[in-house]
Amino acid sequence: MADWRRYTDVLSRIRYGTDRLTRLPTYDRIMRIPVVVWSTALALRSATGLEQYVHAADPALPSAVFAVEVAMRFSVMAFLVILVPTVVMRSSPIGRLRGPEPRISAFIGTFLITTVTLFPRHELSLIADLGSALLILTGEAFAVVALTQLRRSFSIMPEARELVTSGVYRFVRHPLYLAEGIATIGTVVQFLSVWTLMLLLVQFLFQLRRIKNEETILTEAFPHCAIYKEKTARLIPGIY
Repeated sequence: MADWRRYTDVLSRIRYGTDRLTRLPTYDRIMRIPVVVWSTALALRSATGLEQYVHAADPALPSAVFAVEVAMRFSVMAFLVILVPTVVMRSSPIGRLRGPEPRISAFIGTFLITTVTLFPRHELSLIADLGSALLILTGEAFAVVALTQLRRSFSIMPEARELVTSGVYRFVRHPLYLAEGIATIGTVVQFLSVWTLMLLLVQFLFQLRRIKNEETILTEAFPHCAIYKEKTARLIPGIY
């Protein structure tokens, strides 16, 4: 019993400290920095990768496949480039979920899947490689559309800024998660193994947790969110 009390006391202190930190006026500005740095670094890496692919592409590669591969790499870079000003210019939140769990879930849900690239990459058949590229292209292109419509309300952490209900958000409450899921599946195909499939499953579970956390804070901040939820699907219209 004494150990359990010490455990709950530690959790309470962590939660109290987290809540105090998130209420600081400079917290939101500071939290933009790592996202901007991460996005910029990946965008530069994507640009380098695109240039290398164009110069090293097999001349015998069908032009349609080459075009899809180039478009896929460009879509990844475009999303990252658009993400930077979106984060820099986003508005201040009017509400946040309390405690460390929502932030831990958001962090893991965002970055866990990047560890897939640490596994051996497979040589795919032309059809499998094209399928992977099409999935990534579709996901990233959809993500660009969703991000531009989300405008100044984008956030990795569960925060309420504005309830966006126009554009693709008229049909799906979380189009960015749907887009990321499609692109993620396309990426995992290139590193397919039992371990990467397990990572994919864990990634999806954390994304579902993030969705629940975000809907909780949005419902608290915007009473009309309940009506919006009744009229739209979470991820896939007519299914979920």
